[in-house]
Amino acid sequence: MTETIPAEAGWDTAPDLIEGARTLELTPATANLAYWLKAVPGGTLRGHVAGHAPDVEIPPHMLVPGPLRDALTQELAFRSIAEEKATRALAYLVPTAPTIDTMEFYATQLIDEARHSMVFRNHLVALGIPREEVLDRIQDIAGADRAAVLDPLEEYALKVMRDQRDFLGGVLILTIIVEGVLAPAAELSERKWRPLNPAAADIERGAGIDEIRHLTVGAAAAKEYLQAHTEERERAVELIRDGMGMWDVLPAHDMVSRREHLFQQGLEQHADIVGDYEIWPGRRLVDTTPEERQSTAERWTEEMQESRLTYMGLEEALK
Repeated sequence: MTETIPAEAGWDTAPDLIEGARTLELTPATANLAYWLKAVPGGTLRGHVAGHAPDVEIPPHMLVPGPLRDALTQELAFRSIAEEKATRALAYLVPTAPTIDTMEFYATQLIDEARHSMVFRNHLVALGIPREEVLDRIQDIAGADRAAVLDPLEEYALKVMRDQRDFLGGVLILTIIVEGVLAPAAELSERKWRPLNPAAADIERGAGIDEIRHLTVGAAAAKEYLQAHTEERERAVELIRDGMGMWDVLPAHDMVSRREHLFQQGLEQHADIVGDYEIWPGRRLVDTTPEERQSTAERWTEEMQESRLTYMGLEEALK
């Protein structure tokens, strides 16, 4: 069975998120429901339904109150809310999808995002938050960031996807404006948590494999739609510019910076555990700064957006 798993969906064979999102080409026709049933339950999720293998344990230092645990709980709480909002919004793309393959793909993405929210939420429980309290604690931990960052994005997206029933607009918002910005931060998370909490890193790895598919198929869906509706190209460019402009006023940079500084405090406390681990080739994690890590993720975002927009023929939106 493992021989039939597509390489980009295999736990050990998929590229990292940044490389995959920039270089792979998947379309709704090649990543439909039949593809998902073969690739995800039997590939990405095989033995990793909880987000990581059963024998991957949370290290004791992650269960002790302190900046490292605070950095992770803040990240997971925010990500859990973000993925829940994405799940609910995706429900509006399914009925407006122009083809059966596209409808099937977005139905599978809806399930993917719901699973992401679940595994992030469940890892908070594994970190010591009582299950019966986890939803309230998520709001306590990330409620202010939700209101400042996610709620405005959700309002903008629902106006297009739900109220206007705009399929192309919805795809561009998800692929370029939302996931295209947030996904590189997830890649950074996998890398930085790898030596400190392998379970959390594996959760990010599994979500990242899914995000490769979401970003590449989303770009292909938009490209196919624009090829069939060339008159909508200018509108697409303006929509992307408007959406990207939101990130200039949303306090997302400050939110990530706050988490990176907490992580830095924890990193310094546990430098002996991290040792010579390299977060990227030639750069030890213990030698990085919050600003360096954040600026690297932002550079990845720019590179990935340029690649995807060029593929769609919408590179003008970056000017």
